[in-house]
Amino acid sequence: MRILITNDDGVNAEGLGVLEKIARAISDDVWVIAPESDQSGVGHSLSLSDPLRLRQIDGKRYAVRGTPTDCVLMGVRQVMKDCRPDLVLSGVNKGHNVAEDVIYSGTIAAAMEGAMLGIQSIALSQSFPPGLREAAPWDCAATHGEAVVRKVLELGMDPDTLVNLNFPPCPAGEVEGIAVTAQGRRDPGMLDIEERADGRLIPYYWLTFRRTPSTPRNGTDLKALFERKISVTPLRINMTDEPLMTRYARGFA
Repeated sequence: MRILITNDDGVNAEGLGVLEKIARAISDDVWVIAPESDQSGVGHSLSLSDPLRLRQIDGKRYAVRGTPTDCVLMGVRQVMKDCRPDLVLSGVNKGHNVAEDVIYSGTIAAAMEGAMLGIQSIALSQSFPPGLREAAPWDCAATHGEAVVRKVLELGMDPDTLVNLNFPPCPAGEVEGIAVTAQGRRDPGMLDIEERADGRLIPYYWLTFRRTPSTPRNGTDLKALFERKISVTPLRINMTDEPLMTRYARGFA
């Protein structure tokens, strides 16, 4: 199996090293094509107004001055055009990608781009305890990642789908199992804008996250992480709301 791995935290991110070990446990044909710098929160953006700069670090390892989506496109359409990958793995992201994170996440976007190109694609993220970003328990994803990825591949993926894996914020030995989940939803108002001033008292603005306490719903990715379980969430590229489409079709007839 030929595997392309990427991320949104950048080519030097610790999580990418964790993912490379997971990938190499599955195959000896692993290609790394990741952003030069942190691209967290860029979603499924493309670099349409700037050139893409590709830097070969060594062998099958490359850095792209662009977004995670750019990286997958560069990998499949340019670097690996004569040796198309069989699997795209994106991550391991530093921090979970659950609920509405899926909309903003560059990690998810890279896997989605792989799926759009007809390649089996999986996103992996490692949660960390609140306020302890630098204490992410990487051993959790490192220990359990290979087995979960292998199981997903064994079960298979439908066309135009991807799988979102999230590892709980605890050591590997404290994981309480695996849960197949739906995408959750937090309380509204998570994102806020904070006004600040620079040294010349000129105002500028910073996006901030305001995490409000809430009880996650059963069966969701949020609930799984709360219960120290690995969350496995299948996602679809086609976002059409079919019941509402049917209602509109009747109404406009």
